[in-house]
Amino acid sequence: MQVNKVQVGNVTLGGNGSFVLIAGPCVLEDLEKTRSIAAALVGVCSRLGIGLVFKGSYDKANRTSVDSFRGPGIEAGLEILARIKDEFSVPVLSDVHAVTEIKLAADVLDIIQIPAFLCRQTDLLVAAGASGKVVNVKKGQFQAPWDMQHVVDKIRSTGNEHIVLTERGASFGYNNLVVDMRSLPIMRNIGCPVVFDATHAVQLPGGAGGHSGGQREYVAALSRAAVAVGVDGLFWEVYDDPDKARCDGPNSLYLRDLEAMLQPLLDIDRVVKKDA
Repeated sequence: MQVNKVQVGNVTLGGNGSFVLIAGPCVLEDLEKTRSIAAALVGVCSRLGIGLVFKGSYDKANRTSVDSFRGPGIEAGLEILARIKDEFSVPVLSDVHAVTEIKLAADVLDIIQIPAFLCRQTDLLVAAGASGKVVNVKKGQFQAPWDMQHVVDKIRSTGNEHIVLTERGASFGYNNLVVDMRSLPIMRNIGCPVVFDATHAVQLPGGAGGHSGGQREYVAALSRAAVAVGVDGLFWEVYDDPDKARCDGPNSLYLRDLEAMLQPLLDIDRVVKKDA
């Protein structure tokens, strides 16, 4: 099936172009920290010629513990993202968790993201589609890749064809995820660009007691495998010092490591898409 090209700002997802990097902190903290991360990402992607979408959650509503940090909230978070968008001329992405958030979010966001746990919520999907924005849906940890056809159909019912699907691993027993690389071409055959969320794929949900654990040491290997399969984008959570991040630190990447990690991925991407 022909894959739709999805244009978002100066970035194109789909086709045979280079993969796009969707990256940023798990949760927005404050403007100064967010600007610092964005500046580092823009610098790396500019040097390597990679399209960048900046991501950060204004409210992480599905944290393990009621005491976990959730973010600055929708209004303050969208204000931070609007500043990043204007200052660095990059598209921005964040999660929405309820239909009531979408109108406000759509005024700022270039990509509205549906969290994995909510990927079957019809009203949320339809409202996101009706916004006219690009919609990125994380495949639920419980969802078969071919069943994402129904998710896409719900969004397409609004006339919106600007849809991206993201793989983030499937539940594999308790507190563990596993990635079936077959899911990437299966979902791409639905006709949508496909992104691989390598940092959430190595998460250990709830695996550290009151918060999630993670195995960032496997992000590079899984990313290489996904790029070899032919994905349209990679989704990485990054931080200057992940051990001090207020959310998803164990599976987030060090900013200082990004350039060295991305270069071999570009080499693989060129070979794969040259033969496509």
